[in-house]
Amino acid sequence: MPFSNTRHPLPWLILSTLLTGAVRADPAALTLAHSEQLASAARQACQVFGRDIAVAIVDFSGQTLLMSRSPTVGPHNLEAARRKAYTALSTRQPTLALGRQARSQPDTAALQYLPELLLLGGGAPLKRGDAVLGAIGVAGGGGPENDDRCAQAAATRFTTSS
Repeated sequence: MPFSNTRHPLPWLILSTLLTGAVRADPAALTLAHSEQLASAARQACQVFGRDIAVAIVDFSGQTLLMSRSPTVGPHNLEAARRKAYTALSTRQPTLALGRQARSQPDTAALQYLPELLLLGGGAPLKRGDAVLGAIGVAGGGGPENDDRCAQAAATRFTTSS
């Protein structure tokens, strides 16, 4: 029996949207070019500490747009950077502050047990106005404070650019 509009509206809605061209790219969306610029800005910020880093950028839905690491950075840092970015996106706040808050308040301590969250400094949401377009994660910069500074420097550049 074929789908009918009354019984299964979702497939028809999706098909209708695709056929009418209603799906358009959001001009404010985070692009691969943005991601490359963000990674470069984070690397530059970490040069102050004399550290190479791993960087990950996720879009508004948590999907990875970019992951890169210097060959001198341990391979585990790539996954740490991705999880920091995901955590910053999901919670809409920097991961250094979130981790400190979670450790200081019993009500939020259980956040550390959620599989994808990583409550270490180095994740920062990427905002334009009130909208969170994605997030950046940095790992391998010599500690959570350094990772946070590098991620925040890149996020600030993104937020203030047009």
